[in-house]
Amino acid sequence: MTQKTSQAYAANSAGKALEKINTQLPTLGDEQVRIKVHYCGICHSDLSMINNEWGLSAYPLIAGHEVAGEIVEVGSKVNKHDIGDLVGLGWHADYCEQCRSCDNGDHNLCSKAIGTIVQRHGGFSEYVQASQTSVVGLPEGLDLKSVGPMFCGGITVFNPLVQYDIKPTDKVAVIGIGGLGHLAVQFLSAWGCEVTAFTSSDNKADEAKKMGAHHVINSKDAAQIESVQGQFDLIISTVNVKLDWNLYMTTLQPKGRLHFVGATLEPLDIGAFSLISGQKSISGSPVGSPDTIKTMLEFANQHKIQPMVEMFPMSKINDALAHLKSGKARYRIVLQADF
Repeated sequence: MTQKTSQAYAANSAGKALEKINTQLPTLGDEQVRIKVHYCGICHSDLSMINNEWGLSAYPLIAGHEVAGEIVEVGSKVNKHDIGDLVGLGWHADYCEQCRSCDNGDHNLCSKAIGTIVQRHGGFSEYVQASQTSVVGLPEGLDLKSVGPMFCGGITVFNPLVQYDIKPTDKVAVIGIGGLGHLAVQFLSAWGCEVTAFTSSDNKADEAKKMGAHHVINSKDAAQIESVQGQFDLIISTVNVKLDWNLYMTTLQPKGRLHFVGATLEPLDIGAFSLISGQKSISGSPVGSPDTIKTMLEFANQHKIQPMVEMFPMSKINDALAHLKSGKARYRIVLQADF
C-alpha cells in the first residue's frame, strides 16, 4: 500500500472553523509508520494551536494528537511495529535520538522533539504518520474508542508518579477534576494512595469519589483547605487558573511537592519561606516518554482505568470543538473517523 492523499479537517487561519480538505501525504520515511486513524481525542492544546495562541501554527493546520488507529504501512527500517498493529500516537511524532535525554530514555524532554501538530499534520485526518519510536502499541483489552486521551491527558498525570517514585502509602491531592484530574484520581487510587480531590464544582464531588477519591475539598474554600494542613506528600495541580498557592503549600508535609501539569497562566507567587521551612519542592512536567506511556497503558489495562469520554463523529468536529470550549465536557472528547 502506498497511500498518497488523505482527507482531513483543517483550520485555514487562526480561530476559523475547520473545513474538510484533501491533503498530500509526505513520503513515508524509512523509520516511520503510517496510521489509519480510527479515533482521535480533542485536547485544549488543539484549540491553542488552531487559534495560534503559542505562535507555532502553520496553516492549513490539521490538529489532533490523541490518535488511536491501525498501522497500514511501515518504512523499510521499521522493526518495532507491523502492519495491522493497533497503536496510539500522542504529542510527539519524532525525537532526535542523539541527545542525552533520548539516550537516557527521556524522549519527552528532547529539545528537538517534533510535535505531532507543530509544522506538520495531525490526527484530525484519515491518515497520520510518525516515527516508530513515538508510536506505542496498545495492549490487548484496552478500549480503542477511549484510549486516545491517554496519550496526552493520561500520560501527563501518570508521568509524575514514575518520576518522583510515588509510594502506595503516600497521601496525594489532585487540584481540578476535569480532563486531566479525573484520570489522575483513577491512577492514584489504583496506585494505592490516599487521594484527596480539590474541586470548585460541588456537582463533581460524587463523581470524584466514584473515581477513587477518598476525600473531596472545595478548592476555593480557605477554611476547608486549612483543615488539611501538613497532610500531603504530593499535590498535582491540573488547573490553568490562579489559586492561593501559599495556602496550598501549607497542606504539604515536610519534603512534600507541589507539582504542576496544568499551565497556570499567571506567575506563581510563592514565598521562599514556605519552601525552606519544610524542605518542600515545586515542579512541573510535560507528557511522558514512549516507555512511560507503555507502562501507563499496561497499568491502566491491569486496573481497568480509562477516561470518561463523549463521542462525536469526525464530521461534527466543529460541534465537538464548541463543546470543549464551553467547559461542559465530561471529561474528554473523542472523534470517530467517518470519512
